Amino acid sequence: MHSDAEITTADLVGTQLVRLVRLLERKQAQYQADHPDAVERATYILLVHLVKDGPQRAGTLAESVYSDPSTISRQVAQLVRLGLVERTADPEDGRATLLAATDEGRRVFEENRRNRNERIAGLMGEWDPADRARFADLLVRFTTDFENQHRISTGPAAAAGRS
Repeated sequence: MHSDAEITTADLVGTQLVRLVRLLERKQAQYQADHPDAVERATYILLVHLVKDGPQRAGTLAESVYSDPSTISRQVAQLVRLGLVERTADPEDGRATLLAATDEGRRVFEENRRNRNERIAGLMGEWDPADRARFADLLVRFTTDFENQHRISTGPAAAAGRS
């Protein structure tokens, strides 16, 4: 059981997270309309994993983003149509396919990341540098704890259902 103060703080954080997600969704929709290199957020996350982690099978990618293979398949097909991802034979198993970011996919990733970082830097530009650093540290901690709790709560039985 949590104290009233803990619940009050959790309510404030939860309310602000919902507000932030709504603002991000609205901003993303506007950004997609204004930028030719914009990619749907859920699909872009796959591109991010392929750029950062290198080529991988669809099942591995699905596990990385906590999604099911059928959803990943549809999203990957869109990335392939856009020329951002390519399918190649897995050198370890010729029957399997690896997904890899193309040069264009890496360019789009870098452009989107640069634009995002510029917007965030502008937003926090008036903040004290110590506040920016503290916020970044706390956000990493919160996100990591959230992710770890998600991994624990999904457990092996849930992970097996995603394979």
